Amino acid sequence: MAARKTVCCGCSGLEVTLAVLFVIMTTVCVTLLGLMTWNTHTDPEPTSRPSPEPQLNPYLIGLGRADCTGPPAEIPLMGYANPDQTAAGIHTRLYSRAFIIDDGKRRVVFVTVDIGMVSQRLRLEVLQALQKKYGNLYRHDNVVLSGTHTHSGPAGYFQYTLFMITSKGYIKPSIQALVNGILKSVDVAHHNIKPGRIYMSKGDLDDSSLNRSPHSYHNNPQEERDRYKSNTDKQVVVLKFTGLDGDGIGMLSWFAVHAVSMNSTNRMVSSDNMGYASYLLEQDKNQGSLPGQGAFVAGFSSSNLGDVSPNTRGPICINTGQSCSYLNSSCPIGGTKMCKASGPGDNMFDSTKIIGHNIYRKAKELYGAADKEVTGFLHSAHQWVNMTDVTVQINATHTVRTCKPALGHSFAAGTTDGGGDLNFTQGAVVGDPFWDGIRDALLGEPSNQTQECHRPKPILFSTGEMTWPLPWHPEVVDVQIITIGSVAVVAIPGEMTTMSGRRLREAVKQELESEGAFRDAQVVIAGLSNIYTHYITTYEEYQIQRYEGASTIYGPHTLSAYLQKFRGLARAIAQDRVSDLDQGPEPPFFTRNLFNLLPAAAADRKPENTSYGDVLQQVYPVYRPGDVASVTFVAGNPRHSGDIRDKTFVTVELYHNSTAGWEVVYTDASWETRFRWLKGPDRQSNATVEWMVPLETPPGSYRIQHFGHYKQMKGLRPVITPYRGTSDVFRVTNNYYY
Repeated sequence: MAARKTVCCGCSGLEVTLAVLFVIMTTVCVTLLGLMTWNTHTDPEPTSRPSPEPQLNPYLIGLGRADCTGPPAEIPLMGYANPDQTAAGIHTRLYSRAFIIDDGKRRVVFVTVDIGMVSQRLRLEVLQALQKKYGNLYRHDNVVLSGTHTHSGPAGYFQYTLFMITSKGYIKPSIQALVNGILKSVDVAHHNIKPGRIYMSKGDLDDSSLNRSPHSYHNNPQEERDRYKSNTDKQVVVLKFTGLDGDGIGMLSWFAVHAVSMNSTNRMVSSDNMGYASYLLEQDKNQGSLPGQGAFVAGFSSSNLGDVSPNTRGPICINTGQSCSYLNSSCPIGGTKMCKASGPGDNMFDSTKIIGHNIYRKAKELYGAADKEVTGFLHSAHQWVNMTDVTVQINATHTVRTCKPALGHSFAAGTTDGGGDLNFTQGAVVGDPFWDGIRDALLGEPSNQTQECHRPKPILFSTGEMTWPLPWHPEVVDVQIITIGSVAVVAIPGEMTTMSGRRLREAVKQELESEGAFRDAQVVIAGLSNIYTHYITTYEEYQIQRYEGASTIYGPHTLSAYLQKFRGLARAIAQDRVSDLDQGPEPPFFTRNLFNLLPAAAADRKPENTSYGDVLQQVYPVYRPGDVASVTFVAGNPRHSGDIRDKTFVTVELYHNSTAGWEVVYTDASWETRFRWLKGPDRQSNATVEWMVPLETPPGSYRIQHFGHYKQMKGLRPVITPYRGTSDVFRVTNNYYY
């Protein structure tokens, strides 16, 4: 028998082959074991890296809405800083809308509120109330509070001196209504939590916004401006919330425009254009429900609106009809006060309706088309930052710093949406000796260090160096990002201009996507969030010193500081290292020296031989659709009604023959009604209720009722008594002959 063929070392070819296979298999097994061991090791890699990939389970979603309307009489309206603009009735009610999302491991809350801005004091009081009720479930790091920026909501919810001066102080009934309303909206959302899904859509809305400081915008680099087709952001971003059955339960959107369609002559509490958009979509989805009722919640939130106006006709000199100065928005006769922007309607009510309807229509379109599901884990990152002392590395060799707060001369000029009363103009880069002298005599001269830090801003108020009776401006500021899958919501503590917002969105997006955990991140700016610090312009816009630059209180490098801080938050989220973030210095919660300049509401009086609720001017017997039904009552001061949330001063009621009863079809929360309170001489008041009869109103018998309270003194003891007034019954018909 022939011997087997052998190779080296005396081994046969088969033996060598088997040996090689054994070595290969051993190597593979060792490698696999190593990989298994590496994958189960808990130190180097987190077990829940952020990812926009679909999770196995749907989100838990809870939505809630609650009335947060404060006293609609005598309290200043927050926004225009006009001492004559005090509340005297209700145009529409104000609401807080809460959106809770939970991925099974983390929870985030976004609340959009119909107010001018969220103040630090308001946020702190809300967080205290949430902590008392829910423990550590809802915290400073996972709750965002954002204002729609209406300029027609009651003021009085600040703790810093500058804001208290313009608001008549810290007004407890005003802030209590906001705290309780926000808390209730979160309560409702918390108890409504159920499995659901989120879809995103976005698109552009034209003809609803205008840049009110184009001269400043034009100072940004040409190559940067060339990347954009407009000097305002036109994009509307919509999140659609559904149940597992696919039925819609709510919507949240962001769009950059000032809520100043209701101008500084308005004295009724109003949610303005953004609130009207919410009203329309909620009425559309909650068929048959009164405003503020129904399960569907529609939130319309502010964005980088700092230089964006809804007054699309632009500014003109209202006394001459001529164009305002391009550089400083003033008129040859009358100065800045005569330079006013308006439109698109013939009055502020029409303009509010048009802009609000445009926003609603676009959001509804995007809501219907939303088919890109939002999936992935939730994250939240938050820090407190001393914004007066941030060092920013702007290149390899140079650093810059932020400044103590200060407001420039052009701050007092106001804007084309609401100019100042004195002879200040926008674009001032040199101080005025007259006003500087008054400032130095009353408040003290700004330090050389602060003046140099803010250059080229000529300082009118060096608020960072003014501390009596409390600091005039905040030092410690919230910076915060929450992510819902690939959607990042950046909470901005003020009003960012268009280009500032673009730079921030780009910076956050780069950081989130840098680690590979996020793909195609959608970054939205949530303006007026958590604390108010006025404006945030780009460095280039700051040099022009229009109103927005003069109101950038931490100096020319404010945006650079925010870019650095928000980059850090985004990087921490992308690397899943949020727990490593330094919490920063906690903000103060002042308990002493809060002042209130609003006198207590006096006891009411009425004309002789009348009672509260009596009709002074009666309705007509017949109205047609499109008419305005009006009735005036003997009234008490609305402040005597106390907490007015979930109540109404007004009802419009339809009589049903079948039930021999009255049905409430409109309240003071309805767009179609207006409740006007007039404080007359000798503490006598009256209330006029107007009902704009809609074109689609069914024929029938109607009446208008007014509800209120009056105060009388029984010796030294005040007694509050409710009253009611009822108009005559009137007919609505398509013609006067029926």
